[in-house]
Amino acid sequence: MRHHKTQRKLGRVRKVRTGLLRSLVRSLVLHERIETTIAKAKELRPQIEKLVTLAKKDTLASRRLIASRLGNDAEVSKKLHEVIAPRYKHRPGGYTRISKLGTFEDVRRDKTIIEFV
Repeated sequence: MRHHKTQRKLGRVRKVRTGLLRSLVRSLVLHERIETTIAKAKELRPQIEKLVTLAKKDTLASRRLIASRLGNDAEVSKKLHEVIAPRYKHRPGGYTRISKLGTFEDVRRDKTIIEFV
């Protein structure tokens, strides 16, 4: 039974799902706007919100935590701390926006854009 299990499985096993979400976080931080499916965007939003909130502290511990959660990607971690987090210094949350693009018949999935506000 799925009692209190809120995360989507996205049709993947745990390791592959973790890698997918990690790469989506990296892409969103680097490009600040990505196009994906609704389910992936809704799974991505809480992760990126937590990372931005953690980056706003700008301590050594937060840098290490973010690096470990992003697979020790120095470029992404640096951009998150030096570019994105200062932008939202006085904002209490809600750093991302999900905009629906509509359904495309060739892929039969709803597409969205997730971007920083």
